[in-house]
Amino acid sequence: MHELAICQSIISQVETLAQQHHAKQIIEITLKIGLLAGVESELLKQAFPLAAAGTCAENTELKIESIPVKVKCSQCHAESEVQPNRLLCQSCGDWRTKVISGDEMLLARIEFLQ
Repeated sequence: MHELAICQSIISQVETLAQQHHAKQIIEITLKIGLLAGVESELLKQAFPLAAAGTCAENTELKIESIPVKVKCSQCHAESEVQPNRLLCQSCGDWRTKVISGDEMLLARIEFLQ
């Protein structure tokens, strides 16, 4: 389960930030995950308590927000929000598109307790 490794990486990052801000505890972490990121949000939520055990994020609430998939057409240059399995331009219908959003995972917000 690579979601556990992802959680461990997140914990490492937020512990470093907590130390830099002299925080005693992390209250909340918000992640933004694209639908094409290859990360299962439910598995991430299940793995998070295991990764956070014994850290300053042990009782942290993990919030996950989805990022929609957006493409840019190489023919008409329109940007469209599309379904993950149908990356066609919504303007002209062309298949020659480039994903511009929806394949990323971002650490969007951390709430600390000083």
